[in-house]
Amino acid sequence: MVVEDNTEYRSVIALAIEDTSDMSMTGAFGTTEIALRTLKDTAEPERPDVVLLDLRLPGMSGLDAIPLFHATSPRTRIIVLSQSDTPEDIMQAISAGVSGYLLKGARLAEITESIRTVSQGGGSLDKTIAQFILAKMTAKKPHNVNDLTERENEILILLGKGCVKKEIATQLGIGYSTVDTHVSHIYKKLGVSNAPAAVSQAYQKGILPNT
Repeated sequence: MVVEDNTEYRSVIALAIEDTSDMSMTGAFGTTEIALRTLKDTAEPERPDVVLLDLRLPGMSGLDAIPLFHATSPRTRIIVLSQSDTPEDIMQAISAGVSGYLLKGARLAEITESIRTVSQGGGSLDKTIAQFILAKMTAKKPHNVNDLTERENEILILLGKGCVKKEIATQLGIGYSTVDTHVSHIYKKLGVSNAPAAVSQAYQKGILPNT
């Protein structure tokens, strides 16, 4: 599902998704109100795995709609697709539980790959935004607050880069099931359910310092 008020851009994104063999469109809308109403009226098995959501929309903003999308269809994951690269919008969206944040300058191939990654349980961040987050993460060595282990901190940093569990296992030379266990522990300790939210909570709790 795509929620974007620019009709031309919305059509381009929709066509790119339709032209991708392992994806299909469930709907394209210009406002969050119509998208949410349609989602609510759609049978659970037919609801989208991923919603591409703009932030600046007529009526209810994308930011305000994020919790409503989660409440309406908990299994549907959200990728913000916006022109905004302000820290406030980025952190607010991530704190609200989105699974990805892309800028509208992203290539179509990057957008479809992000959809694929998020639908498989990963997170996806625009390169510029990832650099912004990583700059904060690497400015000072993370502290082991909330009993995060050294390995969990390593995995948290890789999650912030948008790596999926399989990639983390390869980079760290450990088994997939081991990574899965560590990620579950991280989420539980931080009280979150996905990688972007874990990164956001890590800042707020001082695990990944701002300076």
